[in-house]
Amino acid sequence: MTPALETAKAASARRLPERRCVATGAALTPEEGLRFVLSPEGELAPDFTGKLPGRGAWLTPSRPALETALKKGAFARSFKSGVKAPDDLAARIDAGLAKQALSALGLARRTGDAAVGFEKARAMLAEGAAGVLVNAADGGEDGRRKLKALAGDVPVVEAFAEAELAAALGRDEPTVHAAIRKGPAAQRFLKEARRLMLFRSGA
Repeated sequence: MTPALETAKAASARRLPERRCVATGAALTPEEGLRFVLSPEGELAPDFTGKLPGRGAWLTPSRPALETALKKGAFARSFKSGVKAPDDLAARIDAGLAKQALSALGLARRTGDAAVGFEKARAMLAEGAAGVLVNAADGGEDGRRKLKALAGDVPVVEAFAEAELAAALGRDEPTVHAAIRKGPAAQRFLKEARRLMLFRSGA
């Protein structure tokens, strides 16, 4: 890398706003973290797209981080004001993250990047064209096992039920398997699915 390019990259990095988890202090990228804003009434609300107006506070999207932030008053310190956290905040976050991921899956179908069904998903995996394999968590073990064996290093997401996948993919029948072609559609879905799985697992 040339000195000029190194200087340009360093300058670009300095221009990026720093995002840190209010619970742990860990540095976060917008893809990794979850932003929160305050409503006019002072209620804490997750900003799943990261685009809502106003001051924001960032959190590692995990239940333990959320519990720590609420217990220690980290959001109130970040916003420099009183904060009201709804009793069902964790459930709202889970539902919102799931909706973001399923919306990304639906978009992949509409752009022609999703292969739906066992045979179509298997064919995309066999071609080496798949960027992510999606199996229904309540789908048959045999089909899931066969496709995961074929996937190799391809990320596998099993965070949704058959009915949820069917609704996202615009199908009237339960859907167990789908694959998304390598590229922006797969990356978009993986970003959202990883945040959801991190929040649910707490890892």
